[in-house]
Amino acid sequence: MESEGLKIIAAGLCMGLGAIGPALGEGFIGAKAMEAIGRNPSQADAIMPRMIVAMAITESTGIYALVISLIILFVV
Repeated sequence: MESEGLKIIAAGLCMGLGAIGPALGEGFIGAKAMEAIGRNPSQADAIMPRMIVAMAITESTGIYALVISLIILFVV
């Protein structure tokens, strides 16, 4: 019974800490993209797809944390 509580705490910490990096990274990417569009609005069509790809790559870290937390909960 005690190990069940520890598994839940470990999964929560894994997901909580694993979500901080992607959140900060995506915010930084979005801010810089909007700053670049503000300086040169004619390049918005070139900046937006690159911003979305960069955000998707950044989000993969959060998805890895989710997978690890699910493994902690259901496999270990």
